[in-house]
Amino acid sequence: MSAPRTPATAPAPATGERLPAYLVVKQHVLAQIHAGVWKEGDAIPGEEALARAFGVSRMTVNRAIRELSDEKTVERVQGSGTYVAQQKYQSTLVAIRNIAEEIAARGHAHRSELQRLERIRASDALARQFELPSGHALFHSVVVHFENGQPIQVEDRHVNPRVAPGYMEQDFASQTPNAYLMRVAPLQGVQFAIEACLPPPEIAEMLRMPPQEPCLVLRRQTHSQGQVASVAAMWHPAARYQFTGSF
Repeated sequence: MSAPRTPATAPAPATGERLPAYLVVKQHVLAQIHAGVWKEGDAIPGEEALARAFGVSRMTVNRAIRELSDEKTVERVQGSGTYVAQQKYQSTLVAIRNIAEEIAARGHAHRSELQRLERIRASDALARQFELPSGHALFHSVVVHFENGQPIQVEDRHVNPRVAPGYMEQDFASQTPNAYLMRVAPLQGVQFAIEACLPPPEIAEMLRMPPQEPCLVLRRQTHSQGQVASVAAMWHPAARYQFTGSF
């Protein structure tokens, strides 16, 4: 078990808007783990040492370490310290799959149409989901996915520019947003919910369905590089789509 090391000074934050102090500490710990500086089973510096190194309060460091513990990145041992947890790469109950690959696996043809690609300022609600200040820049895309010429999904996605700065330059007719994000922002975690609800008129029109028919909506938040990477809503016609899984 190697001895923990702390930075002589806090690393400079990424360019752009200033990150919250706890997130700077969290990203530093993640970077040290991903770079192999701190390996599985290694002790990481204590909260007091990190607080001194970053010039922040111990409460700020505690929040960063608590979130890393909740995400199973580190393990806190009472009376001993905090250690890099065993990294468990596994198949989850709900896989993050590329819809183009799902359709191809059924032997069908996939195509997509980009409806919207824009830079926006985060509303209060979106800012809370991304853990960013209100008005922070976000990327926004709307893509319709077709299976054998029939629309089966409207993907309405917001993306954190800090995680995928090249998002606006991509051709989403030749690759899906999911495929691009999985390449540039490897997944660390995901939260999701599935609900049935009536579609807004714009969604119903894109899915070529009556607005009085329900949709199945997958709402998903993904995490990468210690940040919220994207927040997406995937709308599917309930009459011609289903979610499946097993464990």
